[in-house]
Amino acid sequence: MIGDYLPGTQLMNSQPLSGHILIVDDNRLKLTHVLQAQGHQTTEAENGRQALDLLQNSRFDLMLLDIVMPEMDGFQVLEQLQQHNQTLDVPVIVISAQDELDSAVRCIEMGAEDYLTKPFNLVLLNARLGAVLEKKRLRDQEHAYLHQLQIERQRLEEYTDELQARNEELDAFAHTVAHDLKNPLSAILGYVELLQKFYSDALDDRGKKNLDRIHQSGMKMNLIIHELLLLSGIRRQQVEIRPLDMSTILDETRRRLSYLIEENNAEITYPEQWHEAAGYAPWVEEVWANYISNAIKYGGRPPKLELGSMPQSDDFVCFWVRDNGAGIAQQDKSRLFTPFERLNPAKVEGHGLGLSVVQRIVKKLGGSVGVESEIGRGSIFYFTLPRSA
Repeated sequence: MIGDYLPGTQLMNSQPLSGHILIVDDNRLKLTHVLQAQGHQTTEAENGRQALDLLQNSRFDLMLLDIVMPEMDGFQVLEQLQQHNQTLDVPVIVISAQDELDSAVRCIEMGAEDYLTKPFNLVLLNARLGAVLEKKRLRDQEHAYLHQLQIERQRLEEYTDELQARNEELDAFAHTVAHDLKNPLSAILGYVELLQKFYSDALDDRGKKNLDRIHQSGMKMNLIIHELLLLSGIRRQQVEIRPLDMSTILDETRRRLSYLIEENNAEITYPEQWHEAAGYAPWVEEVWANYISNAIKYGGRPPKLELGSMPQSDDFVCFWVRDNGAGIAQQDKSRLFTPFERLNPAKVEGHGLGLSVVQRIVKKLGGSVGVESEIGRGSIFYFTLPRSA
């Protein structure tokens, strides 16, 4: 049957289309014989009322409908068809002994696909049947495709909702774990600093070195906890976008990273003036802190950093950190901003979580992130923000 084709199936051009045809005509037996000989399946109705009953309970690809019939004429049948959704997709070819233009126009206006007058030519009848059945086949394919598309869209929406729920659960879990670790870790760092301040003289060089390592490891853990708390809050937190005082933000960033800058003898060059942009200052400070700390850790020895900004033609401002490190291979650039990605544990271990936080922050603020780098020529990590109004 025509209605059984699915999207993508094709009929051989050499094979005529066949279908299940409902014949509603006083000369139905002759039509039945002719159509069955052409390979069609047929069902006969004596009048319009019986035809409507059959349409409610069976599936047809086409109906041949006479105009002049007892009880209910063809016009009344066409009118009833328009009132029932389940029968609207059954095409109708009207056959009538009335060769009147007004009747043909009326039938077409009431939804009939075609109008043939008796006696009709068999070749013409087959041609009209083939055209209507082909149109019905294409319409069925379209309906099946749209139905499948609706199903897939619903599945996608359900999957999206499920992912959203899981992300919210993951954010809540990360926030809870990080928050629960923050207090005991702060106590550990406090005790370590007390030992360094008041009991350092009682330790030998090895003890002092081990204490410094404990303190450094604790600071790294504290940074990870901070980033987890930030990462869990970015997705759900709504912030107010305002013009940024980039000089003040960088002053606070330098204060946060002072131990790292001093420890590595880092040289940092700042521009005399920053181009104005809009964002959320605490988040932008986190972006700078990640970029600068990475540039110090993986830059040259001593690390030399250059910070700057440049307006773009699309109402955005680009900010960057240039380092003098070993550079990053072309195939590794796209993986840098992937959460928990590790390119080379010995060299770029610190890029993973921090840069994924950077990407999420900047995207939430309406900008983008990226890196330009060549092996042996250092790297430029950049981010863009909208210009302030």
